[in-house]
Amino acid sequence: MTVPSQLLSLHSSLDYPMFWKFIHIKGIELYGPKFVLYEEDTHVILRLLIYFLQDRPMAEAYNIDLRKGIMLAGPVGCGKTTLMNLMKCLLAPEHKYCMKPARNVAIDFCREGYEVIMRYTRLSFNPYTHKPIAFCFDDLGLESIGDFYKNECNTMAEILLSRYDFFQQQQMLTHITTNLSAQEIQDRYGHRIRSRMREMFNLIAFDKHSIDKRQ
Repeated sequence: MTVPSQLLSLHSSLDYPMFWKFIHIKGIELYGPKFVLYEEDTHVILRLLIYFLQDRPMAEAYNIDLRKGIMLAGPVGCGKTTLMNLMKCLLAPEHKYCMKPARNVAIDFCREGYEVIMRYTRLSFNPYTHKPIAFCFDDLGLESIGDFYKNECNTMAEILLSRYDFFQQQQMLTHITTNLSAQEIQDRYGHRIRSRMREMFNLIAFDKHSIDKRQ
């Protein structure tokens, strides 16, 4: 297993080469023996490690706000969902986030209605500790407009607006993965959402020419 030279040369109190190896081993456990971490993705993986390890000195150096969530953007098949699943392995159980495909949220809305929006907003608190529950909404932009008894609703827009309010009031964390550009996000969800997303998320982006690793 080759550790990128960028990690070997870091001056940090944390052992980033060791965490790279740990994530690689977890990837093989979850996705099989063909799983690899690509050296060309080091800039993305390093920033994710800094964030999820809550390394404050490195976060300052890389302009990462540890109070915000993560928006992981990149082309189809570049590994966004895989990496967000693997980063959960670094977290204690009480700090793990729940992965939820945005498309499934919209489908749930069509079946169950506005209860679904409540589930990810007002009811998104641990019943025992009363702390907000973190979610990672996967593939934002793939979902359709929800239709419940002919009442159309941009389900994810409503959820993000409400979670923004709880982020401001009670530090509710949200993460997303998406292959949309900033302009595409504005076109689909509106200027209000795009503006609030700047406050809610650290943008970490793959190179637009990243290969489709599913091939």
